Amino acid sequence: MPAHEFGIIEFINKHKDYSHYCPKKYNCLSVDDDIILPLMEKLNIMQTYYHNLNRSEYGLAYYGVTLIPPNSLKYFQDVLLKEKSLKNSKDLNQLISLVMIAIEKNKYLIHYGI
Repeated sequence: MPAHEFGIIEFINKHKDYSHYCPKKYNCLSVDDDIILPLMEKLNIMQTYYHNLNRSEYGLAYYGVTLIPPNSLKYFQDVLLKEKSLKNSKDLNQLISLVMIAIEKNKYLIHYGI
């Protein structure tokens, strides 16, 4: 099953290109695509960046790298919590926990698409 990976960026570099695949560097959590795919449409209004902070976008880059800023994490968390009420899974619970940590620390999340 294809998977997405999510991690916390401890120190964001405004000039860095994050498009290189480095899930170990960010201690990424792997989440099955069957959890993320149904959420893609709801996440299309969430402000994000693709590959670097100069490329403002909305939603997750399904096949690429997404940077999720701290100001978008509450919305992301709300979408995940609504999904949890419909489909509870270990992957989803771990992702919710990761988002909560990022919110508490005011950090960016990185997402590697499938």
